Amino acid sequence: MSWHGHLTLDYRLDGDRTTALDRHDGPLRVLQRLYPEGPRICHHVLVHPPGGIVGGDVLDIEANLTAGTHALITTPGATRFYRSTGPEAVQSLVARVADGARLEWLPLETIAYRSSVATNRMRFELAPGAEMIGWDVLALGLPAAGEAFENGASTVDSRYTQEIELPGIWLERGTVRASDQTLLDSPLGWAGQRVMGTIWFASGAALPRDRRDGLLEVARAAAVNHPLSPTAGATSPHAEVVVLRVLGPRVEPVMGLLTAVWSGWRQHAWDLSSAPPRIWRT
Repeated sequence: MSWHGHLTLDYRLDGDRTTALDRHDGPLRVLQRLYPEGPRICHHVLVHPPGGIVGGDVLDIEANLTAGTHALITTPGATRFYRSTGPEAVQSLVARVADGARLEWLPLETIAYRSSVATNRMRFELAPGAEMIGWDVLALGLPAAGEAFENGASTVDSRYTQEIELPGIWLERGTVRASDQTLLDSPLGWAGQRVMGTIWFASGAALPRDRRDGLLEVARAAAVNHPLSPTAGATSPHAEVVVLRVLGPRVEPVMGLLTAVWSGWRQHAWDLSSAPPRIWRT
């Protein structure tokens, strides 16, 4: 049986407080609103009670942030794409961020298991004056447990397709196949690593050069001081976005670097201290 789930999150200001109305259909929920940083920043934790996504499942998430709101959205654990007999599993996010609003999209890692067929799409529509920090961590198989991302006994060619889009600004789209050892092991591809992390800071309008350079400096300083430094790099492919990407052998060091960059960007861009969601420590 395939699951079809839809979750809509609508964020609005009530005085100085960011409130959220959520509507769901199927196996996708949010925990209660949390305000560990005060009323202006709403922390939301998305939960998927079935515990994993299999072939044929479709999960759609829609987030709408009105002017002046600030939402931090995360998950309590990994998003897991399990084995498929052929049908594709799809998770899709569309976020619309209004002028003056801020979004932090910070889910924990995504794991693509052997024989999985999956697509993960993310689209962020930022109005002028909107800003966001987002990240994505993809683990192929379970590297720490020695479980490879492979086809196994299945006739299905395991593959994972990822799309990250800021319309008209930045588009990342790529497919990793278990059979493509050139991509997985070449120094021009994954270089034998099985975890990839991406973090970006984006604005709905061009970032001033000094602000963009400052964000790059923060990211590069965090990378230089991290054990994964040789496999990490930061760049600005467009005047409205700054990106750091890293490859690693396991999730934990990759997530550690991304968390350090997120904390530094928060302080540099928004004058906000680091406030890791408590769910990350449970």
